[in-house]
Amino acid sequence: MLEHDDMTPEEARRDHREMLWFLAINAAFGMAIGVVVAAALVWLDLSGLGTHVSRSQMPMLSFAMMAVPLAFTFGGAVTASAIMLMPYERKTRS
Repeated sequence: MLEHDDMTPEEARRDHREMLWFLAINAAFGMAIGVVVAAALVWLDLSGLGTHVSRSQMPMLSFAMMAVPLAFTFGGAVTASAIMLMPYERKTRS
């Protein structure tokens, strides 16, 4: 029935789970980088950004409005680069 290079359904599920975990970890890492970049922009007060955020009526909302898009952008970029550089080889049955 199965050729020697076909995976069983359970092996395919395990392979997909491993790949999804790989992508999720990379996305989380990229999002963390985005939040760190946003915090660095505020902390270093580049172009008075930190001053504007600290003087706003809702500084956490102001920071979140800057950090969330950066987190999504960096998360997507890191995930895309992980997909492009993924050393994937078709797994075969032994």
